[in-house]
Amino acid sequence: MKILIIINDAPYGTEKAYNALRLAMQIQKDYQNTEVNIFLMADAV
Repeated sequence: MKILIIINDAPYGTEKAYNALRLAMQIQKDYQNTEVNIFLMADAV
């Protein structure tokens, strides 16, 4: 399975970007055959 996570929010102010990265790490631990890609855009870059 392939999963794409798009982060569009700034890394400061809220924890949305941080939680998205934590989710990606947990998915990789729990489902080892899963490919997780993270796409940063706008303020997330």
